[in-house]
Amino acid sequence: MDSGIIVVLVILSVTAIMLVIDVVRIDIVAIGCMLALGWTGILNPAETFSGFSSNAVIAMLSVMILGRGIARTGIMNEFSKIIISKAGTRKRNLVGLLSLSTGLLSGLIQNIGSAALFLPGIMQVSRRTKIPASSLIMPIGFAAILGGTLTMVGSGPLILVNDLLKTEGHEAYNLFSVTPVGIVLLLSGIGYFLLFGNKVLPKKETGEEGKTAQEKLVEKLNLPHNIKLLTVAHESSLTGKTTEEASLWETYHVNLLGIGKGEDVVYAPWRKTKFEDGQTLAVLGSAENIEQFSKDFQLEDISKSRHFSDNFNPNVSGFAEIIIPPASELAGKSIREYSLRKRYVVEPLILFNKGERVEGDFSDVEISPGDTLIVYGSWVKIMEVKESTDFVVLTAFEVDNKDKSKTWPAIGCFVFAITLAMFGFPISMAFLTGALCMVLARVLNIGEAYGAIEWKVVFLLAGLIPLGVAMQKTGAAMFLAESIMSVVIDLHLIFIVLMIGVLSTVFSLFMSNVGAIVVLAPLVMGMAAIAGIDPRPLVLMAAVCAANSFILPTHQVNAFLMSSGGYRNADYIKAGSGMTILFLAITVSLFYFFMI
Repeated sequence: MDSGIIVVLVILSVTAIMLVIDVVRIDIVAIGCMLALGWTGILNPAETFSGFSSNAVIAMLSVMILGRGIARTGIMNEFSKIIISKAGTRKRNLVGLLSLSTGLLSGLIQNIGSAALFLPGIMQVSRRTKIPASSLIMPIGFAAILGGTLTMVGSGPLILVNDLLKTEGHEAYNLFSVTPVGIVLLLSGIGYFLLFGNKVLPKKETGEEGKTAQEKLVEKLNLPHNIKLLTVAHESSLTGKTTEEASLWETYHVNLLGIGKGEDVVYAPWRKTKFEDGQTLAVLGSAENIEQFSKDFQLEDISKSRHFSDNFNPNVSGFAEIIIPPASELAGKSIREYSLRKRYVVEPLILFNKGERVEGDFSDVEISPGDTLIVYGSWVKIMEVKESTDFVVLTAFEVDNKDKSKTWPAIGCFVFAITLAMFGFPISMAFLTGALCMVLARVLNIGEAYGAIEWKVVFLLAGLIPLGVAMQKTGAAMFLAESIMSVVIDLHLIFIVLMIGVLSTVFSLFMSNVGAIVVLAPLVMGMAAIAGIDPRPLVLMAAVCAANSFILPTHQVNAFLMSSGGYRNADYIKAGSGMTILFLAITVSLFYFFMI
C-alpha cells in the first residue's frame, strides 16, 4: 500500500474519531485535519487551502447573506403566522407541515437554498409557539436534504450524474426519473420524526442555561409576565379619562405599556393621554388585577389577536435593566424632570433607589448615581437608551430591524439567484451574485452581509474539503472502494446494490457529495459491466445515496443549520443513525426491486 494512502487513512480515521467523540469543536477538528494534510506533504499549500475557494463554501456563505436579507424584510414573519394558523401550536403538526414545505421546495432549488429560505420562518414559529428550535430545525434540515432527491436538479450529485453517464455513452435520465424514489424518501423521513422525534431529537434544557435573558430578568425581579391586550368599547367608562384619572397603578397596580389604534402603536403613553373608543391597551399586572380593571371599565380581552400582539412579543419589545452612572444627567433629578418617557418612549416599572425597591408612581423620586431602573419599551428605543451616556443597559437584546420597503428587492434578488442556478449556472456564482445584488439594492449594507456569515460553518466545510481532495489525489478513495467491492463482487446482486449504497453514504460523510459521485461513478460502471447489468440505475442510486449524510453535520444543509439549532455532533449521531438506516433500506429496496 502506498505511503500516501496510509497517511490519508490515518488522518481520516483520527478526524472521524474526533468528530464522533465531540470533545473538540468541529471547526477546530476540521482546521486540524486541513493542516495535517499540508504538513505531511500530502497536499501542496494551494490544495490545502482550496476549501476556502470551493463552490460549496462560497455557496454556503452566499446563502447565509441571502437568508439574512430575506429575514430583514419580515417576509418570514408572515410565513410563520400562516404556518401556525394552519398547523396550530402542536409540534407534530408543525414538523409535518414545515418539513413537507421545505422538502418540496428542495426538489426545485438546491436544498441549501431551501433551508436558508425557511430558517427565518422556523425561528419565528419557534418563538411564537415556545417550541424549542432544536425540535424543529433538524427535521426541516433532513427534509431539505431528502427533498433534493425529488428531481434531477435537486442536488449536485443528481445534476452531475447525467454528465457522467453521457461521457461513457449511456442514456441520460429525464427531470422526474428519480421522483418516485424521492417522494418515498421524503415522506418516510417526515414520518420518522413524527413517530420517533421525541426520542431522537435533543431535549430542551430546563435549567438556567435554557432560559432567555427576558425570562431570567422576569424571574429575578418577580415581574408579572403576562401582558394583556384590552380594547376600549364604546360603552366603556374609561373613554375620556386620562391614565392618571383612571388610577391604573394606585387602584389596580397595573402598568400601561402601550396604546394602539389602527396601525399606530404608542409605547409608554404620556400621563395626560386620554382614552378613546376603539383603542387597544397593552397592560401589565397580575391576572386578578387586570381582570378587575377590565370588569370595572367594561374592557374586552383581545390578547389572542395576533395583529396588535406582534408589537409586544419578545422580538419587538421587552424589559430592560439599566443603571444610572455618576455622570448621568438623570442623577440628582426625578424621572419627571428628566422627561424619560418623552425622550426615549420607555415605561419605567421599577426603581431600585439606594437599595430599596420602589414600584408604582415614582416619577418625583430623586434618582441617585448607582440606582437601577427596570423599563419596558421597543428594542429600537431601548437601543437609543443604550447609546446614551446617561445609562448603562445590562440586558442583552437584539433589535429587530424589519424593513418592509425592501421586501420586493429582497425577493427579486433571491429569485434571481435561484433562476440563475436553475438555468445551469454554478450555484456558487448564482447565489453570490444574488447576495451582491442584495447589498447593491440596499437590503443589507456590506457590514450586515459580513455579519450574516457563520464562520464556524465556513471553517468546518473549508477544513474538510481538502480531505476529499487528498483521498482522490492519493488514490485512497479508489483503494477503499475497490477493497470493499472485491468482497461482494461474487455475491448476490442485492449485496452489490447494498454495498454501493453504503460506500456512497460513507464517502459523502467525509467529502463533498459531488466528489463522492465523481469517485464512485467509474467504479460502479465497472462493477456493473463485470456483473452484466445496466450501469445506469446503479450510478443513479449512488448519486441518490450521496445525499444520505445525516450521521455527521458535514452536509452543507446540516452544517448551515447546526448553530441555529444549538446541536452537537452527538445529536446528529443519535437522530441521523436511524435516518441513515431507513434511507438505505428504502433506497436499496426500491432500486433492487423496481429499477435494476
